[in-house]
Amino acid sequence: MKLSTRWMLALLLAWPADVFAGQVVGSAAQAAAPQVGDPFSLASLGQFVFGLLVVVGMIFALAWMLHRMNRIQGGVQGRMRILAGLPLGSRERVVLVQVGDEQILLGVAPGRVSRLHVLEHPLETKSVEPENDESFRKRLAAAMQRRRPQ
Repeated sequence: MKLSTRWMLALLLAWPADVFAGQVVGSAAQAAAPQVGDPFSLASLGQFVFGLLVVVGMIFALAWMLHRMNRIQGGVQGRMRILAGLPLGSRERVVLVQVGDEQILLGVAPGRVSRLHVLEHPLETKSVEPENDESFRKRLAAAMQRRRPQ
């Protein structure tokens, strides 16, 4: 209840004062009123589109900057990877992680990660061979050729 009262107060303070002032009588009010052009004119539409492009451009620029900064901060990239995972329940998993030369067995649950065991002798893992990628590429090209009308 307190939170909604604060938001209501902030909204009232941010609202323009002339909304609560009512109608001001006299020619001074007419002279002080701003002249508003047609909202559907070409100038208004151009201003709107320009402003929209600036905002969208800023969003993309910030996303690009955050992406670049995240890549710079990754200090352990390449030295840490997930080797295997096994679901134990609907939300619990056991994960085998390799950090440098060490392999660690982790228990992962919502809001919690526990080290279960550090393996003394690392398990051998299959590495992804480039020929698998080539094989997929060839199968995809063949499938696309079959679908293409001739």
